[in-house]
Amino acid sequence: MGMKTAQDRVKLNVGGKEFVTSRATLERAGRDSMLGAMIHPDWNSAEQDEYFLDRNPAYFSVLLDFLRTGELYIPPAMSEKALYREALYYGLIERVHTSRWGCLDGNRTEHAASVRGRATGDGTAIRADGDGGCCVAHGAMVHVYEWTMDELSPLSLDYHTVNDAGFLNPHRLVICTCASVDKPGRGGMAAFNTRTGKIEHRFQLCHRGERTNFTAGALAAGDGHVYASCRGRTQDYGLGAWDQTTGHLVDFLSEADGDYSGLGDAGKLQWLPKTKLLLVSTLYPRIDRGHVSLVDFRSGHVVWSWAESAPPLNEKVVLDTVAMEDCNALCVVNQYDNIGFVDMRTNGSHVKWSLRNRPGKTSDVEERCYAKLASSGTQLFCSSNGGINVLCAPDWVLTSQLHDKGGGGISDIAVGGDRLFVLHNDENLFDVWQTPMANIVNGWSQDEYYQH
Repeated sequence: MGMKTAQDRVKLNVGGKEFVTSRATLERAGRDSMLGAMIHPDWNSAEQDEYFLDRNPAYFSVLLDFLRTGELYIPPAMSEKALYREALYYGLIERVHTSRWGCLDGNRTEHAASVRGRATGDGTAIRADGDGGCCVAHGAMVHVYEWTMDELSPLSLDYHTVNDAGFLNPHRLVICTCASVDKPGRGGMAAFNTRTGKIEHRFQLCHRGERTNFTAGALAAGDGHVYASCRGRTQDYGLGAWDQTTGHLVDFLSEADGDYSGLGDAGKLQWLPKTKLLLVSTLYPRIDRGHVSLVDFRSGHVVWSWAESAPPLNEKVVLDTVAMEDCNALCVVNQYDNIGFVDMRTNGSHVKWSLRNRPGKTSDVEERCYAKLASSGTQLFCSSNGGINVLCAPDWVLTSQLHDKGGGGISDIAVGGDRLFVLHNDENLFDVWQTPMANIVNGWSQDEYYQH
């Protein structure tokens, strides 16, 4: 490389400390970043001898070296969360994040962090958003964490017990709770702004022309709608669909009006974006014989279904499900952590068991945590005895195991963005697992980087 001319150099004063770098280095931040826009003629036509930034120079020095070398080095005494906040200000947050972590791969994933909550009691469920944040349900409260794992203000819907929660986007969260018996309009379901902690709107249920209190059970979101299993006070069970933006009821499939048996009691919903279908799972202990359906709200029909064979007394029963849309497979797991698969292209398919485990021994005082399922692409994650089993398509063989990091039994797992979240039962904490980025410099391959 040749010597830089004076026109190639850029002088910056950051919090009183002077930095001199090249224009090419700042351009690596990207045109849409604050640093890239600052020197781009389309955004800033006037040349300046010096740019002043009223920010912390120590963090800027780390980020500037990151742009120069493509490698992010965080000094031991520096707060990683504070560095992320500075990266967000400069428009570098995506590059900083992708310089460290890649797409989730269960066979290469590493333990990235353990986060201990401040709430009393154990968390009952964990849900993730697409950007790598999450929320944890604790009784009547939901604790929300940004992708930096900074905790926001806790949320509660009239202090009713939380049945489910889910993100519409990183800043909007829906909470499902039990209905209020003595206070009409309380409980049910509402959308919150996670930044302000305030309710944006409540989701109302109107059936046969009358507004009714309802208990919102399982939750899913997709295609601009929010879906929830509903149980009314008059035993009017069903499945509701609301507009995400306005909260207005779009459709309600009542068990009394058609072949929708078990929808209102569903314990798990999953939106399938490619087929635009809703997976509805009603499982033990809500019913003795598990039932799973694919519902098409466009036609109002159940287009596929599967039901467990009537199990003998004390026989294994399905406790969790997840659809692997890319593989046309429904994964099921029972109380013995046995994992099986059902072909979703054929009604009435039988379970093909891929991984069978012997029942683990538990002490009289140890609470049994049953297996939970989550998926990412063609990889399946299943909690088992405090660890996570990873299985891969198409043969669904066990390819990797993620071992317990000291949190005890696992009560729930979730996948969001490039992260796997593991909520522990014995301790009020959850683990974050991520996959390190390999052979990437500054968000580009090495060849792409040096071309700049």
